[in-house]
Amino acid sequence: MKNRYTVPAVCLAALLSHAAGLQAQTEQTEKNLNREMTLEREYDPSVQDASKVNTLPEIKEPVVTKMVIDYASYTVPAIPAQEISLLPPGKIMTQIDYNKRRGYFNFGGGTHLNLNGDLGYHILNDDINKLNIWVSHRSTNGKNKYLQVDQKQKAKLNDNIGGINFDHTFQYLTLNMGLKYAYSAFNYYGIPEVSSISSADLSSSIESLGVDRDKDQVLQTVQAQVGVTSKENDAMRYHVQLGYTNFSRKYSQYIDVDGVRQHAFNLDLDFHAPFDGDKCIGIAGNFNYFNYSNEGEKDPYYYHFDSHLQGTLTPYFKVDAEDWRLKIGANVMLITGDDKKFTASPDIEFAYTVANKTELYAQATGGLIANSPYQISQENRYINPSLNVLTSRRNVDALLGIKSAAAGSFWFDLFAGYQYTKNDVFFIPAYFSSVMADFGNALDVDQANSQHLLVGLNMKYSFQQLVDLHLKGVYNHWSISHEDEYYEQQSSAYPIGNDEKHKAYGKPEFELNAGITVRPTSKITALMDYNLLTNRYTPQVKMKNINELNLTGIYDLNDTFGFYVKLNNLLFQKQELYYGYPLQRFSAMVGVNINF
Repeated sequence: MKNRYTVPAVCLAALLSHAAGLQAQTEQTEKNLNREMTLEREYDPSVQDASKVNTLPEIKEPVVTKMVIDYASYTVPAIPAQEISLLPPGKIMTQIDYNKRRGYFNFGGGTHLNLNGDLGYHILNDDINKLNIWVSHRSTNGKNKYLQVDQKQKAKLNDNIGGINFDHTFQYLTLNMGLKYAYSAFNYYGIPEVSSISSADLSSSIESLGVDRDKDQVLQTVQAQVGVTSKENDAMRYHVQLGYTNFSRKYSQYIDVDGVRQHAFNLDLDFHAPFDGDKCIGIAGNFNYFNYSNEGEKDPYYYHFDSHLQGTLTPYFKVDAEDWRLKIGANVMLITGDDKKFTASPDIEFAYTVANKTELYAQATGGLIANSPYQISQENRYINPSLNVLTSRRNVDALLGIKSAAAGSFWFDLFAGYQYTKNDVFFIPAYFSSVMADFGNALDVDQANSQHLLVGLNMKYSFQQLVDLHLKGVYNHWSISHEDEYYEQQSSAYPIGNDEKHKAYGKPEFELNAGITVRPTSKITALMDYNLLTNRYTPQVKMKNINELNLTGIYDLNDTFGFYVKLNNLLFQKQELYYGYPLQRFSAMVGVNINF
């Protein structure tokens, strides 16, 4: 494996979604421009399904409705506040059907100068044309206290996103277009790993590091897409979509060096033809070309960003019978450039109805995870801005489970999975003795091959629109390996014991998310969420468990005005998602929503 990083180790970042669950594995984000572009009132950008379980048409997972913007970005500032996509940005705290109103406005403010706001409007919304615009804002500017030393540091975040989406239905096809702009400013407020320094010297050592914890990094993104989709009853059906992403960082590792600028072009396509009533044959593809411009020659710790093409072509055959469904295909994957690869993976899915509203399902697939600067910034904004992360190749992504809605208002999904990934991404803290440059407190990356076994249970229960319950638990087992001697060669720079080399740094062994929503009246809604992450490690430190309880109360005055109060981290826990980046110990927010 070809490594390019200053500090080696093995550690995988945990993604925490406070709105609806914990992330058990990283979602493939190659197709995040391939979305339906309509103003969805219940869209929640932080929700990602932990198990990647296929939602089968006749046994859909019940949605636990949360009527307020479940904003936890200040509680977990290491996660980007908004997924940068062409979908509108907010979850609106009302049970009013969005078709009844053309627009919404939400604004909330709270402790730590936490602010959030959303504004969206349907200019056109009929069977032929859909045109909407939207903007969103998230910011914080409060101090967080380190877990390792008795010091506080201001954590700054200023996210702004806006876009316009247009759909037009012609006689033979549907045209969709979208344009979006995102601006994010934040500071690298964390500290490097300091386990080897005595507590007496820790405070003065941190002050003498010389890194800049107040300077703002700036990320800007412009995205555009245009696509066409055939009618559902056409003999030959198709979907073709072109996308463009322009992403830039203001600074590299040094503030006098410009950060990388990424130009990414995406082609997403699917052609398929049905026959014999329940069968279909087709071919799908996803191709990305990445081009980079930068000033790397001025940065002694710069790593060359290699312009390259990567793509996946998937021929497939499908059967959709009355009691079972089958897809048989193969992913043929190509990466060009310095790290050129040609590989393949299966693309197989199967589901069988064993009883009333009960199904067995299985999948074995794979794919490429580009790990471009834009994608990495969406997973972890605090990454070292000089690092070039290689493409991850997921050779196996297998899942087996049973899901059932036979009990009516009770739904469950019991699943087990296995993943094998080449060049998997592991976020690690900078090591204290190797901190350099203005943003030396940024997080580093190492890449390794990973095997991930998981077993989980997801349950939901709803009682007459009065009470919704959900519970999801996942147990993870990881095995990590390296293909070359880089890890051992750099062990003196980042020393760890031999018995620790195979830990999945940053990944939790057990994840739990539980919640309850109660609606005692038509005007009042109360929500409580509990999140737990256990047994996470850095190369030298066992991190404290994430143990968080959140509470939200909503009052709808009428079908136009509503109010909410949100309390995060009611257990007042000192915790961090990434080492050295403490979360807010407690935060409160009040807000208003207007539908018009």
